[in-house]
Amino acid sequence: MLGRSGPARERMREALSLIGARVVLEDEPGAIDARTLADAEPAAVLVALEPAIEDALEALEPVLNRPDVTVIFDEAELAARREGWDAQRWARHLAAKLHGHGDVLPPGAEQEPSWTPEPGLPVTPAELHSAQPVAPHLQAAAQALDEVPGDALFTASTLSLAPEEDVVVPVIERAHALLEPIDAPFADAPVDTPAPAPASALGDSSTWGLVEDVAIVERPRSEAQFDHLPDGGLSLVDLESAAATKAQGAVLVMAGIGGPDAIRRLLGALPAEFPRAVLIRMPLDGGQYGNLVRQMGRVSPLPVELAEAGLALAPGKAYILPDGVGLVIGEAGLSFAEGEGSAVLVPALPADDSAVLLLSGASEALVPDVLALAEQGAWVAGQSAEGCYDPAAAARLVQQGRPSGDPVQLAQSLAERWPG
Repeated sequence: MLGRSGPARERMREALSLIGARVVLEDEPGAIDARTLADAEPAAVLVALEPAIEDALEALEPVLNRPDVTVIFDEAELAARREGWDAQRWARHLAAKLHGHGDVLPPGAEQEPSWTPEPGLPVTPAELHSAQPVAPHLQAAAQALDEVPGDALFTASTLSLAPEEDVVVPVIERAHALLEPIDAPFADAPVDTPAPAPASALGDSSTWGLVEDVAIVERPRSEAQFDHLPDGGLSLVDLESAAATKAQGAVLVMAGIGGPDAIRRLLGALPAEFPRAVLIRMPLDGGQYGNLVRQMGRVSPLPVELAEAGLALAPGKAYILPDGVGLVIGEAGLSFAEGEGSAVLVPALPADDSAVLLLSGASEALVPDVLALAEQGAWVAGQSAEGCYDPAAAARLVQQGRPSGDPVQLAQSLAERWPG
């Protein structure tokens, strides 16, 4: 476990203790060298990431880049603030990453009820109350429904349950697991082809023959005259020029809490010859976007730059978009401009040649604009719930029939859509 001494490292130590992980080395990155880290023989390295340790991490890259070492970066500022449910939920996600599985449910959530009603018999409320495995889930549903607006169909007051231990989070996470998308969402839909007409409908081929004695009248063909029609100032040269200057699209990646790890995996899986610009929008507390450029540049085959107003997009590059930078489209194509956050990004993309990905922590407020762009021809997808810290926005895309996958799968789909 690497990080500066302080609350962030303490929260990370608590999480590792909670999941039963054995810590073989805990220190500041600047206090050790690559040999010391390698001698500890770690199977995984958990890093409390912050600008102050970035230079020290570069010296440890020979070990961090080894294929047999799993490296997990956690933003130090976020780690220091985790408490209660949030800390427990992060510990379960951390355990899933370390052990390579997708089980992020709390203990006991996977148990089946020990009581089931007899087939064909009605179930009374009293029987539901007496079923101990069911009652906590009903109580959780009642508490969750208390937050539903007043004009909703049901309210929690319709459920008369005795107060029990608060279990809202386990039930919500179980719901996320039930709604998890299928792992292979990119299969082509079946195509219905009309059945061939039966041979009997064409008659007996032995009766076919050539038509004879048919008179053919040839009429002189007159030249059509179009000089009287208005041309609106158009010409073939104009049309060719318009086609040549058609704006090239881009790939827009939106993320938030839990996004750094997903973005690293996405960029790391893209081919070096990827022919579109990749735009990354992830709000950062403190605006340390220059540090994010350096972090992503270490893993990305594409050059990573900081987007600046007035700069034209170049294909084959990845851009980190800071606050206040949006997109405009002009005669020369897409370029960066002063804008108010993410709202001016999605509508500016050329729909027929662009893609939008919603990764962990992306804002749900963006979903309507993203779906509208998809209706115009853009390819949109979300990060799958497995291993995703905050899949809310991506899950809404899946509910609308849009594909999902882990960051590596999404990168592969982009490479297939735009081969180098």
